[in-house]
Amino acid sequence: MKVHEANDSQANEPGVTVERLETAALAMGCFWSPDALFGSLPGVVRTEVGFAGGTTAEPTYRQIGDHTETVRLWYDSAVVSFEELLEVFWSHHNPDNVNGYKDRQYQSIAFYGDERQREAIERVSKRRQSREGREPATERIRAGAFYPAEERHQKYYLKRHPDALARLGELYPTMEALTQGTLAARLNGLAKGFTNRSRILEELGQWEIAREQRELLEQLVREMRW
Repeated sequence: MKVHEANDSQANEPGVTVERLETAALAMGCFWSPDALFGSLPGVVRTEVGFAGGTTAEPTYRQIGDHTETVRLWYDSAVVSFEELLEVFWSHHNPDNVNGYKDRQYQSIAFYGDERQREAIERVSKRRQSREGREPATERIRAGAFYPAEERHQKYYLKRHPDALARLGELYPTMEALTQGTLAARLNGLAKGFTNRSRILEELGQWEIAREQRELLEQLVREMRW
């Protein structure tokens, strides 16, 4: 699904134009880990956790109603495809273990924003069925309203490392900016163990940004204590 609005300053952090960005929404249990997982992937520009799939108005973590914990992604379609994201999605959770747990809070759901995404979900699901002998027990739901979770849930693992968080204050003046940041997404993945410092530095070297900005980001990453 094409993005119709985006934060230009964050979209340009890795040198990606808004026109190349698309969105996806996936649910696979507690949203802290999926936020770190997808945030670690090259091509994913921004991640945000929240609630989707239900009818309850203005859900919160304590009053989630019939919604499900979900991660929303903004990704560069020239670097990573929706089908590749789906393979990551199904490779990192067991739909049978999350369905029916805590009512609707933890479910396996692949949201689709348009017919192209719906068809991609079906293709990848069929491929996995051929390999594994059965189709994933994942719901397919048309994407609707997405309600961002409270600040404390955004980049959860990164926020458990005070030195890294303090150093990122030089780059992100607000917690909202941190939530939207590409480098913050990578570092949240690092904090959870889905990536490492060397991979992040290698990727930074490929970002289409000014040399001075790249050097600043590389210095921040190298100096962080975990």
